[in-house]
Amino acid sequence: ILYMIEPDTEVGPGDRYIIEHLKEVDTPVILVVNKIDLVPEERVEETIKIFKEQYEFKDVVAISAIENKNIDLLKEKIVSLLPEGPKYYLEDYITDQPEKLIVAEIIREKMLHFLEEEVPHGVYVEVESIKEREDKDIIDIEAYIYCEKESHKGIIIGKNGQMLKKIGQSARLDLEEFYGKQVFLDLWVKTRKGWRDNTTLLKKLGYAIDKKTYE
Repeated sequence: ILYMIEPDTEVGPGDRYIIEHLKEVDTPVILVVNKIDLVPEERVEETIKIFKEQYEFKDVVAISAIENKNIDLLKEKIVSLLPEGPKYYLEDYITDQPEKLIVAEIIREKMLHFLEEEVPHGVYVEVESIKEREDKDIIDIEAYIYCEKESHKGIIIGKNGQMLKKIGQSARLDLEEFYGKQVFLDLWVKTRKGWRDNTTLLKKLGYAIDKKTYE
C-alpha cells in the first residue's frame, strides 16, 4: 500500500481514519511524500516525522513526480515488497474494479494531466450515472469534479469553459476505447469544502480499507 502525502501536510481526521484501518491489515505500507521540490528539506523531514509518529510504515520515500526524482527508488521499494502468488484472473481479464471507479479515475487522470500543478490533488471525481441507450450503441455518462476551494473551480473550468472542455474531450476518447462504443460525457464542477476530512465520503470513494482484501 502506498500512502501518498504532500510535504506540508498536517495529520487531519481523514488521515487518522485511514491510518486506523491500516493498523488492522498486515500489508506493508510505504509512506510516499510527493512535491519535495516545493519546500525546504527540513519541512519534508518534519512532515515525515509527524506521520511516522502515527503509524509504523514499512518504508518512507520522498519524491518529486514532476522532476522524476526518486521514482526509480520508489519502484524498487515496491517490487522488493511484492510477494509472488498464483494467477487469479484469465489473460483477457481487464480489471476487478467497479465500473464507476474506473470511469472516475480516467477523468481524474486527464484533469491532473492538463492542470499539472495549478490545482492541488485535493480533488475527486464522482460518477453519477452510466447508462447505455436502448436504441443506439451509445453510453451516456454524467460525472462531477469536486474541489475543496471555489478558486480551484474556476481554474478547472477555465476561460469560457475551455479547460473543462479539454479535460472532457480527452477523457471521452479514453472512455470510448475502454467501452468500444461511442460515449457522451456530461461533466460538471462543484466545490465541496473539507471533503478529505469526511470519513463517510472517503468510504464511499473506496478509501476505506477492507481487512480481508489485504490479508
